[in-house]
Amino acid sequence: MEDELPRSTGTSPAAESTPPQQEELRQPLPHNKEIEQVVERLLRSGNLNAQIEAAKDVRKLVRKSKSSSSKTRSRLAAAGVIPPLVSMLHQPAAREPALLALLNLAVRNERNKIGIVTSGAVPPLVELLKLENGNLRELATATMLSLSAAAANKSVIAASGVAPLLMQILVSGSVQGRVDAVTALHNLSTNKEEPKLVLDARAASPLIKLLKECKKYSKLAEKTTALLEILSHSEGGRSAITNADGGILTLVLTVEDGSLVSTEHAVGALLSLCQSCRDKYRDPILNEGPIPGLLRLTAEGTPQAQERARKLLDLLRDSPPDKKMSSAVFEKIVYDFATRVDGTDKAAEIAKRLMEDMVNRSMELSMNRMEIRASSCTPS
Repeated sequence: MEDELPRSTGTSPAAESTPPQQEELRQPLPHNKEIEQVVERLLRSGNLNAQIEAAKDVRKLVRKSKSSSSKTRSRLAAAGVIPPLVSMLHQPAAREPALLALLNLAVRNERNKIGIVTSGAVPPLVELLKLENGNLRELATATMLSLSAAAANKSVIAASGVAPLLMQILVSGSVQGRVDAVTALHNLSTNKEEPKLVLDARAASPLIKLLKECKKYSKLAEKTTALLEILSHSEGGRSAITNADGGILTLVLTVEDGSLVSTEHAVGALLSLCQSCRDKYRDPILNEGPIPGLLRLTAEGTPQAQERARKLLDLLRDSPPDKKMSSAVFEKIVYDFATRVDGTDKAAEIAKRLMEDMVNRSMELSMNRMEIRASSCTPS
């Protein structure tokens, strides 16, 4: 998956700009001589000012080439600009131009992303994330976002201890910094190898806040709900989601208005809560009015979202007598939902089918529980 690139003017690499219109003249690729001169100045380890200017020129060359920027990035990397730029991350005065150059080289270029990590960029980037300098921290976050999009880099970055630092940015960073931190954490969460991403429960509140603020069908909502679903798999994470201001309500609203991906993760998080302890989490979920959104998902969601919604509906219906929703009210909710989806003519038929399906699933669940209880009581 390609990384989502920083959008603020201070951190945006050249490739963030809108692609040139057809009438715009194509910019020529930089000559080999220009690239050779940049490399020569970068390698002057005794002249930091020359290196800084060369790092700035790397960024300029990528921006200058515009529609040919992909080839320019590859040519600059092949000429050897990456190792000296990584070394400059250790020099306080050179960090910002080096970061901007590396960020421009990494954008939409898998080989360069891998080359930057292979050259040793992760440890100094981790150190930059610890600084109080907000601009450098956010540039380092944007760079981590870009590098973590490459599958080959995920394990190296995850093992660096970067996750707690990115979670700190979730709490105290700017809006753009928080968005970049979420995307970087999401990239790391998709790592198929060890080590797996471990999220601290303290991430729940800022993630809920971001989900409140963004459109529920946006890519950001998809990444945020994916991280919240991961958090819902631990007791600390579940408590943090429940205690966050509007935590459960925000997930319910995402079930109602989210994209196919974000609704799947949101209902997954709610299901995880309810499955862990129905007595503790069922009423807080019911109080936010999730039934219409869950019914919609049983008909319109992804196969996994449909299955999760049905399971959650079964758990929400299995409540104490004094809290249980009356069958008449439940059937009316199902009928109203069927009317919105298929119109009045087919509403009765669809509502009947949905009710029968949920009853059958509830019976299957009850039978499974009875079998489990019976097997646990059978003498060996």
